[in-house]
Amino acid sequence: MTPAERPRTDAATTTLDKAADENFPVAPFFLPRAWRDDLMAVYGFARLVDDIGDGDLAPGGSDARGLGLDPGQDEDRLAMLDALEADLHRVFATGEEPRHPLMRALRPTVRRRALTPEPFLALVEANRQDQKVRRYGTYSDLLAYCELSANPVGRLVLQITGTASPERIRRSDAVCTALQIAEHLQDVAEDLGRDRVYLPAEDMARFHVDEDDLAAPSAGAAVRALIAFEAERARELLDEGIPLVGSVHGRLKLLLAGFVGGGRAALRAVSAAGFDVLPGPPKPTAPGTLREVGAVLRRAHRKG
Repeated sequence: MTPAERPRTDAATTTLDKAADENFPVAPFFLPRAWRDDLMAVYGFARLVDDIGDGDLAPGGSDARGLGLDPGQDEDRLAMLDALEADLHRVFATGEEPRHPLMRALRPTVRRRALTPEPFLALVEANRQDQKVRRYGTYSDLLAYCELSANPVGRLVLQITGTASPERIRRSDAVCTALQIAEHLQDVAEDLGRDRVYLPAEDMARFHVDEDDLAAPSAGAAVRALIAFEAERARELLDEGIPLVGSVHGRLKLLLAGFVGGGRAALRAVSAAGFDVLPGPPKPTAPGTLREVGAVLRRAHRKG
């Protein structure tokens, strides 16, 4: 029985079902079954750590209990992250079984693909940082955050598919950073509600935007100009991923084109909203995403 076929606990099911809401395909049907299982195992960890960091766990404390904590401790995010890190070390160690069902599902993937702890630990550290750092002064500061919060996921995809190389990792990092920025642009209002601002302070000052402007029901001209500026930065980073798509073949090419195309579709949705992201996150349509994926594949073919 493969990991995907095993019965899942309510906590694991709630977490994994969020894959359908991402801007990019997590483990699409056209991939080999082994890849899908391993990608979903990694996604389960990444989604769980983000849910802990954002306070978005399913009610009932099942995740806290799954990590060996008492009911109610799921409200202490740093304690939850510490417990998750401890369970992560069980994934990589021999002997003690990991406690959380998503961590138990991750262990076969780690062993099968010879994954190392560093990318997973970086994701935990990114969510610790979210509890302590709620504003970013410069674009460089934001990129350093994305190095922890986003880039490890792309590196894990390359490891799982056996295609990692220094150049591919560099381009994957650019794509993952772009996807993170695109998500931040979609979620400006939601993030502000969590007392977080991922728009660099230096850029807000340049465009004469303050946090009161971000709290408005809809964006004024200055906010729209700022969002357009950041969206263009993300678009340029996504363009660095075109040669990455062109460097691989077969089903992996489609998967990576889905990542880049999904990011482009998200940015196009932001643009179609007139860069007014404050009423709610602009979401790409399925046909629009498919068009962007097709455009990425055509561009990758020309560059190949």
